[in-house]
Formats: sequence, structure tokens, C-alpha cells
Amino acid sequence: MSTGGQPPESGPSSAVAAQMTRPPSFRSYVGDYFDKVRGGDIGALPAILGLIVLCVVFGTLRSSFFSAGNFANLFTQGASVAVIAMGLVFVLLLGEIDLSAGFTSGVCAAVLAILLSDKHNVPLPLALAGSLLTGAVIGLAIGSMVARVGIPSFVVTLAAFLALQGVVLLIIGEGGVVTISDKLILGISNDNMSPTAGWSLLAVGVTAYAALLATRAARRRARGLTADPVPVVAFRVLVTAAASGAAVYFLNVERSRNVKINSLRGVPYVVPLILVLLVVLTFVLNRTSYGRHLYAVGGNAEAARRAGINVQAIRTSVFMIGSTMAAIGGLIAASRANSVDPNAGGSNTLLYAVGAAVIGGTSLFGGKGKVRDAILGAAVVAVIDNGMGLLGYKAGIKFIVTGLVLLVAASVDALSRRRAASTGKI
Repeated sequence: MSTGGQPPESGPSSAVAAQMTRPPSFRSYVGDYFDKVRGGDIGALPAILGLIVLCVVFGTLRSSFFSAGNFANLFTQGASVAVIAMGLVFVLLLGEIDLSAGFTSGVCAAVLAILLSDKHNVPLPLALAGSLLTGAVIGLAIGSMVARVGIPSFVVTLAAFLALQGVVLLIIGEGGVVTISDKLILGISNDNMSPTAGWSLLAVGVTAYAALLATRAARRRARGLTADPVPVVAFRVLVTAAASGAAVYFLNVERSRNVKINSLRGVPYVVPLILVLLVVLTFVLNRTSYGRHLYAVGGNAEAARRAGINVQAIRTSVFMIGSTMAAIGGLIAASRANSVDPNAGGSNTLLYAVGAAVIGGTSLFGGKGKVRDAILGAAVVAVIDNGMGLLGYKAGIKFIVTGLVLLVAASVDALSRRRAASTGKI
């Protein structure tokens, strides 16, 4: 007896649907990743491979490179550059440039030091607010001229580079030095967490990371979307836990040459500060409408404008974020130096910060990059500077090598974009 209904489809269409909803295997996931790399989407892979090669080379040539003291020094040495580069990632995502970031950090550090000095004796919270507000105002001025007046960012930030250098001289005075005595500020780069606190931070961080990946995968599966297979999630968590655990272990090794006088061990306080900034800025880029709008403007500003995105506001905001992050970078640099002088933010600060963002994988052409790129690139720059210093090379050789690494990174970026265009990925 006929029921008048049709049997469920079991033909090719249902098979395709089942294939689309079935979670990918670990093997297919790896295969898809290598297809992306061959298609020009290489991300931070060159920076990671370069960092590994550099560590192996310097560790082989100079055994002291892997000492606990030098390992800790790498974190404090590259912290300021990493933070400034994190802000520059936002600017580079729009295909713009900020040549003033270095001296912006110097001006903001000088403002902080003057406010904290005995002459003014401003409370620390107000001094910090004044320093960060100075950075935001500088970014607002630069962003307004670029976005609303239409002056190229190269010209505006070059002018700001020169002007802010003069501002630092006016604040500090030629040949002058403003010493910082606030213990909290000095502790950012010079003090360390207890070993127990370091392991606790590791446990909390890895647990939160694992929960984030698992929750994201579960939500995608609940919506019928493709999610990372469980082995991939587990692999990411294990690699993160192993690398972070090794770092905490080495940082907890005693680094003092005279333990009876002063014990020196633990994770520097600047590390959790950078981690907090990384988490917050990554959330802004990946999980907010602002971040989606930023990537849209960086990919195609005209299409973004027609979609209703306020392109001028986005372009202005990235310079404000960049300058505010430069202010935090200046704070870290002042903490490490225990003072601020007329050269604050000068020398190789800007070059290393821009280089770090690009070396880490952020595209100079806009539309591609992540906050973590700045940290990876800063690590590469710090390892080059530190390793060549241990080998006794002069500053000139360091600059040449760092410049060549930056050139290689920019070349890889250009070639990967050409490859992606030829394969229809962009």
C-alpha cells in the first residue's frame, strides 16, 4: 500500500551534504593547510621557521645564548618593540604607515617621567592617564590629517617624526635626563613574578586557551559549520603548553651570580602585560564588528564605504590605537632604562617596530595580519640583535642583517600575494 510520500533521498546530493557536515579528519586538515601555503596564504610560517633557525644557529655558535639569564633578557629586550609593533599592525592592516611611532613613545614616556618627578609629583594613576592620553591625541591628530584632509600617511607621520623629536628635546632638555623612581613603573621591566605565580599564570593561560578552542569548535558544529577536528585542537593546546612550560621553567631558574645578596628568578612582569595586550587586541580584531570593518577597509576601502562602513573613522582610529600602544611601549622602555633622555624613542626603535610587524607576517599592502605577528617579529629582531651581540658583531653588522631579514620578509609578502592572486585566492 502506497503512503503517497517519497522515500528520503540517498543519491549524490545527500552524500555531498553529509560530506559537508562531517568534521574533517586530521589528515585532511593538514592537507588543506599545505594547500593554503602553496596557494600563497603562508601567514606567520616564515617568521616561525626563521626564529627556530636563528635560535639553533646562535645557540650552536655561542652556548651562553641559551643561558637562563640571556633567555630572560630576550623578553625584556624585545618587549617595548613588540608593544609598539602591535599598534602598528592596526595601521598596516589599512596599507598605511606610521613613521612617528618611535618618537611618540618617547614623548609619552617623557610626559610620564615629568609628571612623576619631584617637581610635579602627580599621582601615578593620573600620570599614566596623561601619558596614554598624550598618545591618543597624537594619533587623533595624525589620523585626522590622513583620513579627513587626505594627506598621505607617509608625509604626515614623517613630519610628526621630526616634530615629536623636537618635543622630546623641549620636555627633557638637551643633554638632560629625567630619572624614574616609582617602584611600580620600574618593576614592569626589572622585577619578576614568584616561581609559583609563574606556574599559576601558565596553568590559567593554557586552560583558558584550551577552553576557547573547544568552545569555538563546539559552537561551529552546533551551527552546522566545519570546525577544527579534535586532534588539531589537542595538538595546538599541547604545543602551546609545552612551549610556554619550557619558557616558565627557564625563567624560574636562578639567574643571579650571588644568590646571598639578591635572588633573580621568575617570569618578568612585562610578560603578563604583553599577554594581556595580545588577548585584548586579538579579541578586538577577531571578535568585534570594529575588527571586521577594519579588515574590510584594508581589503577594499571603496567596497567597505559602499557597504556603509565609516571609512574615515576607521582610518583615524587605527592611528589612535597605534599611538596609544606606542605610549605603552615608551612606558616599558622607560622602565627598563630607569629614566627618560632626549633620545627616547629614537635610534632604531621605529625601524625595529615596523620591521617586527612585517617580519611577523603583517602585509604592507593591507588587509592581512594579526596582532601575534608583532610578537613573533619582535622575537626575531630581538634574537638577531642579542645573538649577534653575543658573537661580538658591531652595531653596523646588526643593522645590515636586520635590514636584510626585513627585505626578505617584504619579498615573501609580495611573492605570496602574487601567488595568491594567480591561484584566485584574493
